[in-house]
Amino acid sequence: MIPLVLAALLWVGLHVGIAGTRARVAIVARLGEGPFRGAFSIASAIAITLLVLAWRNAETVPLWFAPRPLGWLLVAAMLLAFILFAGSLMTRNATSLGQEAALSAEPRGMLRITRHPMLLAFALWGAVHVIGNGDSASVVFFGAFLLTAALGIPSLDAKVAARNPAAWKEFAARTSVLPFGAVAAGRNRVVWRELLWPVLVGTLAWAALLHLHPVIFGVSPIPR
Repeated sequence: MIPLVLAALLWVGLHVGIAGTRARVAIVARLGEGPFRGAFSIASAIAITLLVLAWRNAETVPLWFAPRPLGWLLVAAMLLAFILFAGSLMTRNATSLGQEAALSAEPRGMLRITRHPMLLAFALWGAVHVIGNGDSASVVFFGAFLLTAALGIPSLDAKVAARNPAAWKEFAARTSVLPFGAVAAGRNRVVWRELLWPVLVGTLAWAALLHLHPVIFGVSPIPR
């Protein structure tokens, strides 16, 4: 279990302790943006490899068992995660790497609902697997991704705001972290036709993984 905890700390430390802090600024000033991104990508690949290997070999202890009705809710929650993730890939987002120019563009598609669809998708994925698995190793493994995504949201907001305060203020006013927050406040609106492809692609991917999950991961997510 100790190797798993250490690997989780390495993963979280890289993405929370470096990627969105002054440490990144200092390293970029010394190495340059391109070399930093290359080195960070390599470090992330090593960290996630160590994390997966440690999880697969970790001794684990059952902590709780999700009841069948909750299991179905978790399956439905994963559908939302897939739709959020699909939407994040189909819309230019100022908070995404290399897309700062989108800061001055009108938020469209999934961005009308939340400005962090990808991070919320990963957070939801992590939470679903922590709750659904209910064992100590899964709490550490999936909890690492949940924590990284949750802490990454304010970190990304702060980083983008520092680069262009004026444009960020306008972008933030038209979007929200909380899903439908800007819509409920009257600062944006849902355009359903913009969500058609994210919903369709996300649903198809969700259905495919439900079918393939036992083959790929050796366990079915369908409650029994």
